[in-house]
Amino acid sequence: MAIITRREEVVKIYESAAEKGWVIPCLCTENLTTTEAIISAASEFARDNHLERVPVTLAITVQYEHRSQSRNYTHSRNWDTGLKLFQADAEVLMREGGDYENVDLLLHLDHVQHDLDADLCDSDLSSFSTIMYDASNLPLEENIAKTRAFVEKKGKDIVIEGACDEIVDAGGEAHNDITTADKCADYMKRTGVDMVVANLGTEHRASGKDLQYHGEAARAIKELIGSKIVLHGTSSVSNEQVKKLFADGVCKVNIWTALERDASPKLMEFLVHNASKAAGPGTVEHLQKEGYLTDRCVTGEKEALSAFTTAARQDVVFEAMKQIVREYLDMWYVLR
Repeated sequence: MAIITRREEVVKIYESAAEKGWVIPCLCTENLTTTEAIISAASEFARDNHLERVPVTLAITVQYEHRSQSRNYTHSRNWDTGLKLFQADAEVLMREGGDYENVDLLLHLDHVQHDLDADLCDSDLSSFSTIMYDASNLPLEENIAKTRAFVEKKGKDIVIEGACDEIVDAGGEAHNDITTADKCADYMKRTGVDMVVANLGTEHRASGKDLQYHGEAARAIKELIGSKIVLHGTSSVSNEQVKKLFADGVCKVNIWTALERDASPKLMEFLVHNASKAAGPGTVEHLQKEGYLTDRCVTGEKEALSAFTTAARQDVVFEAMKQIVREYLDMWYVLR
């Protein structure tokens, strides 16, 4: 039962989180290292705070054109293979008697496309906890009709979130207006979704210069639908705003870019500090002569398993990602 998939149990987890004022992080992954770092961080948080268990959401995109994480989960680049590996990794890590029994894991299918992922949408989804049905590239009325049909077909079995903002593409540039409260409430009523992905200025498809979190829009939406808002992207949200997201009506936040972006410098630092052990003195001397490395890297040390193996590099990334996830949990899982 460590992977929670029954609809009523998923709903209870969100209700319990709401009673505590918690925002449940939904962390995307495209490899085992990230997958385990997310679960391990939640397990560590529970242990450090003497909690019997805590929830966390592990997510993956499928044939989403902006980033197909299931394709990246396997070097075959077959999305179906990647999706099965994602599920298998989660099941092994969360097995009874395993290392992370104090975690309630929710498996989420993110940005499932109404057209490209149609076969997946028609399949048995009982091994997943939640799904974001994404028809936001359609005009609003078509989006509503498609989403309503999916909810009618699958809504009794799985918690569904939908995206109510229409992407307008004119002149080759996508433009998203901030979601209004009336529009969001109307979308939720007519589609029957459990949660709504609202554009609050942080949507990852927006350009960097346009990213700005609109808390006032979130609070207006909350007045009409309650704390059922899903937020995509937090890079433009200050720490003070992040801490108060539940008060704004946000119950779930999707995160991926920060994990990869902020772990990468840690790996770079490790490799530079251990350049000779990672690549050998010959390579280091060559890069030093070309100006890419300084004399400090020319230590003459021989290659070492502690630096040149895949496991060594993954350990660095794992610890960095785990720390990032832990910081989100420390902010959102406020203990009273």
